[in-house]
Amino acid sequence: MKRVWPIVLIVLLVAAGAGVYWKFARTPAPAPSPPATGNATVVADTTPAASAPTPAPQAEQPQPSPPVEEPAAPASSPAAEQPEPVPPPEPEAPPVQPVAQCVGSPTVPATQFVADSTDATYCDTGHLVPGSGHGEADAVDWAPGMHFPLDRAPAYANSQVWGVGGMSGPPGGQGDKRNYSYPWHDNFCEARSYATVMCPSGKGHQGQDIRPAECCDAQGHLLQDTFVVDAVEDGRISSIGTYTVYLVGDSGRLYRYLHMDMKKLKVAVGDRVTRGQSIGYVSNFFGHSVTTFHLHFEIKAPVSRNGTTVYTWVSPYPSLVASYANLLAGHP
Repeated sequence: MKRVWPIVLIVLLVAAGAGVYWKFARTPAPAPSPPATGNATVVADTTPAASAPTPAPQAEQPQPSPPVEEPAAPASSPAAEQPEPVPPPEPEAPPVQPVAQCVGSPTVPATQFVADSTDATYCDTGHLVPGSGHGEADAVDWAPGMHFPLDRAPAYANSQVWGVGGMSGPPGGQGDKRNYSYPWHDNFCEARSYATVMCPSGKGHQGQDIRPAECCDAQGHLLQDTFVVDAVEDGRISSIGTYTVYLVGDSGRLYRYLHMDMKKLKVAVGDRVTRGQSIGYVSNFFGHSVTTFHLHFEIKAPVSRNGTTVYTWVSPYPSLVASYANLLAGHP
């Protein structure tokens, strides 16, 4: 037992020395003391520094995905640039119809009543249907400013005798479309036996025949009481015969209307009328007979010839041309 205690003592001493060594081995060296200032004594802090806590590892953040590039809009998308709209094609101008020709010797183009109209045309004064007589190339407007004797257009001045269906014209009926077409033809001085001093032969037709727009319906019945006849100037109804109405104008001229419907006249002898007033209807009255469906129109005026004034029948054609042009232009 006495031998054991020395051994235990030696073991304790060795253990104590080992503990002191381990303590000093783990203690860090003190930081160098700052230089002394004045007489103050600086005591170094020998407290070991607390070690900084080890930061927790951060979870690895995923890299952001690169932005997805928007695909280009398809051509049909509204966002896509649209092509320029194709303008509609220009409307085609209507074909220009050739101006009608006035048959004769020589053949000449007809004249337009209204500028830029190739439909309504007329042949010159004195240009009669070939073979129908010798016309008078008198271009004087004997009744300036008169109203056209019919109240509406179209109307067709041409020959009844030499027209289609006439006694000296091509075969056919009076309703043939050739009788209701342009150009107009003068038929003052057409071959007749009436004394007419203004005609080259001294005889001839004393007025102008005028057809209204049409004569008959689809069944061939005459269009009675349809086409109105007007007073051409202010004046007075001086006489009414079996198929003739006489109007004496305030100008002193005499106007004769032939072949009206004498049973449906709107005037009586002595009536005062005004320019453009309705006096009756186009018809085919011819005394105790009938003629084609038309109005025969005449003008009697004072004319100076060889130093003498005569009251005679003059060509109504220039006055009809002028008044019809006014009617077409909208100011009859």
